[in-house]
Amino acid sequence: MATAERRSILCPNCRRLINRDEPSCPYCGTSRPGSWLKNNPFTRSAGDADRVITIILAVNVVMYVASLLVDNRPLGQGGLFSALSPGRNSLLLLGATGVVPIDRFGRFWTLLSANYLHGGLLHIFFNMMALRQIAPLVAREYGTWRMFSIYTLGGVAGYVVSYLAGTGYTIGASCAICALIGSLLYYGKSRGGLYGQAVFKEVWGWVVGLFLFGLIVPGIDNWGHGGGILGGIIMAFILGYRERRSDNLFHTFLAGACALATAVSLLLGFLSVYYTFRG
Repeated sequence: MATAERRSILCPNCRRLINRDEPSCPYCGTSRPGSWLKNNPFTRSAGDADRVITIILAVNVVMYVASLLVDNRPLGQGGLFSALSPGRNSLLLLGATGVVPIDRFGRFWTLLSANYLHGGLLHIFFNMMALRQIAPLVAREYGTWRMFSIYTLGGVAGYVVSYLAGTGYTIGASCAICALIGSLLYYGKSRGGLYGQAVFKEVWGWVVGLFLFGLIVPGIDNWGHGGGILGGIIMAFILGYRERRSDNLFHTFLAGACALATAVSLLLGFLSVYYTFRG
């Protein structure tokens, strides 16, 4: 009995009890879950989807608060949709993207940082609510690391399309969230069956809602939303989902590269603020 217990571990990805010698996790497909590289004190819980999603949420909130602190004008001016809205200058300093930041100032890194900036309390609230609802489903079907890569690179794709369309100034996590939606559209169509069809129909309803919302509400970056959905579909096709392709080291390293690039872009935003006020 003691020997059996010593040979049992929690899968580093899905956290289910498995045998240490399994070539792949029978639940989530993670290859060699018992290897030291994937099962050590540093990486044992790093792939927990809830933790990664919480970190994304926290970074968005921190950047929103930072944008309010950088802004020196009174808060809460205007109507409901502009309550607690940071000024354009503070958002530009921290990493808003578009034709103006990229062409005029050469700030290509803003294609990443803009995914973590928001223009108001309602803006960040609705985006984070959508993220909390959609991201766990993507993590379940694609794995935590692929979910984060789709979120990051799909968000960049959305802002690239927005830039090519001539949008002067844009921010928000919605491009990255639309990339998650795109990955679920691909999953539903690719998998098929009753479950795949159900996922596709539900996600297609979100797409229609986004389209109608973009038509009704002014200032919505519809180019970014469309580019994010397209980017998510492309990334999902390249990376594959768990039923077709097991988690592997490439997925982990790609997510790590996305995390590093995101951290650098956000740091550049804070350095921009520092040098502006220092001067």
